[in-house]
Amino acid sequence: MNANRLGRGLEALIRPADELDSAQKPGVFEIPIDNIAPNPHQPRQTFDDEALEELAASIKEKGLLTPITVHAQDDHYVLIAGERRLRASKRIGLKKIPGYVIEPKSEADMMEMALIENIQRENLNPIEEAEGYAFLNSQFGLQQEKIAQAVGKKRVTVSNALRLLHLPSEIKESIKQGGITAGHGRAILMTKTPHAMLKLWKKIVDDGLSVRQSEALASASTKLKKTKITKANAQFQHLENQLISALGTKVKIKGTKGKGTIEISYFSDDDLERIIEIIQT
Repeated sequence: MNANRLGRGLEALIRPADELDSAQKPGVFEIPIDNIAPNPHQPRQTFDDEALEELAASIKEKGLLTPITVHAQDDHYVLIAGERRLRASKRIGLKKIPGYVIEPKSEADMMEMALIENIQRENLNPIEEAEGYAFLNSQFGLQQEKIAQAVGKKRVTVSNALRLLHLPSEIKESIKQGGITAGHGRAILMTKTPHAMLKLWKKIVDDGLSVRQSEALASASTKLKKTKITKANAQFQHLENQLISALGTKVKIKGTKGKGTIEISYFSDDDLERIIEIIQT
């Protein structure tokens, strides 16, 4: 896909008419609903039933104002974008639906188009959006910069979205269901470990914390851990200095949670015998 046609909506991804056979030139046509197959790379996973009913009522009263997007494949069409509109149209018994007929160059093109359409309409929750980016990367080898160009967003936005996939499954589901926001998710990621993430998530949900409050709590938790580590290191340093003074050689203490090792260095056989004598006395 040519980079100068990325990030500008579905129309920018439709191939120019002179690149296609006359019978397949892009345009809007009335398409039999029963002849449309679902998009195998649909990024949207959840469909709110009440919202679909409202959309169906709107289509019934005013018609479908925005066509779906499909591409011809053998004797049928494959949906690229517009699954909510297609489902809502089926609910009110429509037999045909207006649709853009286009010819994507690859499966990656289809996925990009579906993502663009959903993101522009704000139909995807943050986890679905992140999973869509991850799919483009893992299945089609698109790097973050290329994905950002394709969906018309900054690279850091794509990167931040992908970070949400490192959250525990319970927290990702909470974001999907709207229990917390993506901003809460990024604050939770600051705590690093799954146990700490789940602990902060529960507090956010139970206390109704804002994103700013969550960030402050995560930051305070991280600083507390660093302080504990610093105190432990200071204690080790004091003990090391005492042993160095007593043994007259390099000593290193390594430990955590009450367990660890003491490394005593020697530099010759005589040095080793000297250290052993000191320890035995």
